[in-house]
Formats: sequence, structure tokens, C-alpha cells
Amino acid sequence: MTIRDLDDEVRDRLRVRAAQNGRSMEAEVRAILKEAVSPVEEGLIQVLLDLGQAIDESGYELVIPPRTTLSRDPFE
Repeated sequence: MTIRDLDDEVRDRLRVRAAQNGRSMEAEVRAILKEAVSPVEEGLIQVLLDLGQAIDESGYELVIPPRTTLSRDPFE
């Protein structure tokens, strides 16, 4: 596949993105195309996995307080 008339800015941003992801420009383009045509569910799952990883790497701890009272039945 050959891509003609690619703007220099797009090429440069692609090069930076590839470097950030530790991939060649060709591998980065493959990843972008794969993501672009993947079903929405796969994309959403990846977003959630990436979010979880980012939280883990941030050092921030999400604390869920224990429930001290019973929930009220909404149908009463």
C-alpha cells in the first residue's frame, strides 16, 4: 500500500506517535487501521483497559469505603 500526498505535519505526528508507542511508523499505521475498523466493543474494552493501566501507573489509589447501612429497596 502506498499513501500519496501525505501532509508533512501528519507524517511528523505519526512518527512521534509511533515512537511513543515503541513501534515503527509502518506498525503504527497498521495499529491505527486495525483500531479504526474494529468493532466498537473491542475499542471500548481497550479504552477501559488503558484507563485501568493509567490509574495503576499513576500511583493514585481509589478507595471504596465500606457500606455501613443497608440500601433502601427502591420498590418499597
